[in-house]
Amino acid sequence: MAPAHVLVPLDGSPLADEALAEALALFDCRITVLNVVTPFDAGMSEGGVLDAGEDRRESARDRADRLVDRARDRAADADRTVDTVVRTGDPAETILAYIDDHDVDRIVMGGHGGEQSAVARRLLGTVATRIVGEAPVTVTVVR
Repeated sequence: MAPAHVLVPLDGSPLADEALAEALALFDCRITVLNVVTPFDAGMSEGGVLDAGEDRRESARDRADRLVDRARDRAADADRTVDTVVRTGDPAETILAYIDDHDVDRIVMGGHGGEQSAVARRLLGTVATRIVGEAPVTVTVVR
């Protein structure tokens, strides 16, 4: 069954860009691009290492806005439109919550390539791994 609403989590990586291109090419339905800004007090954010001043928060939000604007432009180049959303939170938790709250029935996201050892999965693919394991919908991981 063809999806009615596809979610593309976008983090600025080349694989996330490929995931957006894949979603635009494969699915003729509503597509939402979601960028999650990690809170600066979270352990994996730069805030866990650097001072979490207002300038850093504003810079992170500006980067997120640029990412979703670029996604909107890429969709327009393909004669398509996408909805864009920026949220703050833990990336995996925010993506999973968005799915539950917005009738998403497919996710297309970038995964991390390279060696698939346990260490690589833990360090590089934790968000994609969690989404694949916990999402209640079909997940396509672009590599």
